[in-house]
Amino acid sequence: AVREVEEISLLLPQVEESVLTIGKFHNVVKLVAFAPFKSAQSALENINAVSEGILHEDLRLLLETSMPAKKKKALLGVADAKIGAAILEELGYQCQTGGVVAEILRGIRLHFHALVKGLTAQSASKAQLGLGHSYSRAKVKFNVNRVDNMIIQSISLLDQLDKDINTFSMRVREWYGYHFPELIKIVSENYTYCRLAKFIGNRKELSEESLEGLEEIVMDSAKAQAILEASRSSMGMDISPIDLINIESFSSRVISLSEYRKGLQEYLRSKMSQVAPSLSALIGEVVGARLISHAGSLTNLAKYPASTVQILGAEKALFRALKTRGNTPKYGLIFHSTFIGRAAAKNKGRISRYLANKCTIASRIDCFSEVPTSVFGDKLREQVEERLAFYETGEPPRKNLEVMKEAMVEANEVVAEVKRKQEKKEKKKKKREKRRLEALAAAAEEMENSVLEAEVRAGAPGGCLAGGGCGDPAVRGPAVPCPAGFVGALSPPKHSPGPTGEGSSLRGPEEEGAGAPLRARGERAGGRCLAQEEKETDGRGCPAGEEEEEGGQGLGGGLGEQELEQGRAPAAQTLGLAGAQLGTAAAPCLPSRGSRQLHAPECNSAGRPH
Repeated sequence: AVREVEEISLLLPQVEESVLTIGKFHNVVKLVAFAPFKSAQSALENINAVSEGILHEDLRLLLETSMPAKKKKALLGVADAKIGAAILEELGYQCQTGGVVAEILRGIRLHFHALVKGLTAQSASKAQLGLGHSYSRAKVKFNVNRVDNMIIQSISLLDQLDKDINTFSMRVREWYGYHFPELIKIVSENYTYCRLAKFIGNRKELSEESLEGLEEIVMDSAKAQAILEASRSSMGMDISPIDLINIESFSSRVISLSEYRKGLQEYLRSKMSQVAPSLSALIGEVVGARLISHAGSLTNLAKYPASTVQILGAEKALFRALKTRGNTPKYGLIFHSTFIGRAAAKNKGRISRYLANKCTIASRIDCFSEVPTSVFGDKLREQVEERLAFYETGEPPRKNLEVMKEAMVEANEVVAEVKRKQEKKEKKKKKREKRRLEALAAAAEEMENSVLEAEVRAGAPGGCLAGGGCGDPAVRGPAVPCPAGFVGALSPPKHSPGPTGEGSSLRGPEEEGAGAPLRARGERAGGRCLAQEEKETDGRGCPAGEEEEEGGQGLGGGLGEQELEQGRAPAAQTLGLAGAQLGTAAAPCLPSRGSRQLHAPECNSAGRPH
């Protein structure tokens, strides 16, 4: 809210000083409402809308909630006239720009951090700087494939290279002409002359053997023979080897520049086909690039009327004609197009005006179409050809409406094909990305499994229960051989030494028949009793001095001996229960009741693994 301000005394030093002082400025300006941006993206969208003169939804909401209800009495000060016009049109508030508004806004910007609580001058300047950088990047960052700046630089470099190559070629001609002056009359093209000067060197060393190399350069056997004959009867002076080396070196530089110019012209052609295909199809890549360069950008060229495009590049002649009241020029850069050269003298002005009209249409199509295509350029070129034929023969050309209808049909087909290809590329890209992510996930899972396996191996108990020959490798880890005379704990072998030295079996009923008893009761199904051939067994089948673990954690505790003898428990169930019940707490060696104990090498005195 702003009190009434006297606009006459606005420029007085005392008034300007009052704007710079926060206390006096508070007497004039009072903060009524403030809506901060929700994010940096929201701030960028708002500033883009303001620059284009569009009323953003955030600004609309702030004005509708904060402005007085009586719109006729309210006067809104706005810095930009375009956004003021948009506010007046959509909301109906009277807006004022310039004068006292600019001075008040200058004071608001200066004291903004003091008007808003919790905002410091440093944070406000950082926010302004960040928003300014984002806005500048958004303005500069267009489609990288349609940036016309590269075209402007390329055509400028191409023109500069043409001048430099001509100058350097004349220097080579003059320099080498002292030694071989007749070569200038036989070969007139600069690039070919430089290649010949490098190839021939000393003309006295030229012989019949060099004739094939000369033909390869000049692409003409008659010229090659003429060069050979002229070298034998030349009037030129002799040349020293050091001078010849310098001439050959300079000729190499000119040749490399000429080859680079060819590559640059190809680059310009490909760039023009991406940025302005219709303009390139109409008047050619070089002339179209010169028009874009002279206008400053493709957008500026699209904004020009046809009369400006017609004399673009002939500004000096135009102003001279206006000054002297003479005839104005009929054409500028478009004179280099082939159409004007093919027209008769009396029709040059007419065809240049018609060509400028078509160039304007082509540049606007290229500038504002989403998918640029050369279809319109080809149709416009056909129209210019028909107009030329009309001037010469009187044959009436087709109407513009018919031609544009045909062009629209073809352009829609081309655009649909381009979009289809883009969608296919996008799908392939997504598939590749999906496969890559799956491969990364599989690799990560494999690495995690390997880490877990390593941790399990590191935490596995010692002794013959560590796995391998004594247990299940999938559960226990690496293979660790059992001590001599010990039986595997988790995966007992089919034939292990029993109390009488005979092989006892743990096979189920499917192997030995239903009711086949275990041949050695002393070898318990869970592998909890460790038998040795030289040890005597007690009445329960365990070696003398050895005892099964309390609690019946082996299979003998889980299933009765009678059931085992009758074969009611298959071997798979036996091994499964044994593996499930042993776990990581299974002890490979058990202490005996008597004074005699049996220990594995990895067990401590308590019979437990280290």
